[in-house]
Amino acid sequence: MKITYWSDFACPYCYIGNTRLKRAIKDLDLDVEFDIRAFELDQNAPKDVQSTTVERFAIKYGLSKEDAAKQVAQISTLGIEEGIDFRYETTLYTNTRDAHRLMKLAQNKYPKSVETLSTLLFDGYFVENEKLADHDVLMRIALEAGLDEDDITEVLNSELYNADVEKDEGIALSGGIHAVPFYLFDGKYSVPGALSYIDFKSVLTQIIAENEVEDKEADNCADGVCKI
Repeated sequence: MKITYWSDFACPYCYIGNTRLKRAIKDLDLDVEFDIRAFELDQNAPKDVQSTTVERFAIKYGLSKEDAAKQVAQISTLGIEEGIDFRYETTLYTNTRDAHRLMKLAQNKYPKSVETLSTLLFDGYFVENEKLADHDVLMRIALEAGLDEDDITEVLNSELYNADVEKDEGIALSGGIHAVPFYLFDGKYSVPGALSYIDFKSVLTQIIAENEVEDKEADNCADGVCKI
């Protein structure tokens, strides 16, 4: 099974949703190929921190700071329930373009490091509360994931892979994807949002069943002749 998904490393529901999905995949003992696509929550986000998570949440959703703090805490609880030391309230929100460009580097040259890099970037933001626009932070994370220092430096000191990130976002926009996470299973089953573990497991089970039916039908028909 191939799962294509759009996400941002500063998106709490992306990390929570991915964790639930991977748990369901593990429990079903599935062989899955992941295709990570870039999606920036704010392409114009600053390189430096300009507001707290609660302040930003309050402005975005028209809430009081007290109500915003409660909702942020509730989201953190969802992450903690998935076994993540989720610290959403103290995240340092900055531009994530360079993080996405490093992911493109990994996908192109270090495919075995892709999942590790993704997890480390999410942890860097939500657990360690680091700035994902900081090149020193990105260098350390990418090195830990197994990428080469020279390749990392080349990406961070250039516009390399910008076009790849923009292509992912263009595909999302043309497909009507305006929020993440957004999942596409086997190129035909779309699932928007961070489903529960139970719902992800149900979706996967349904897709497996449908694929088995399609495979059986294909086996029964060959060279234009179908067995009845």
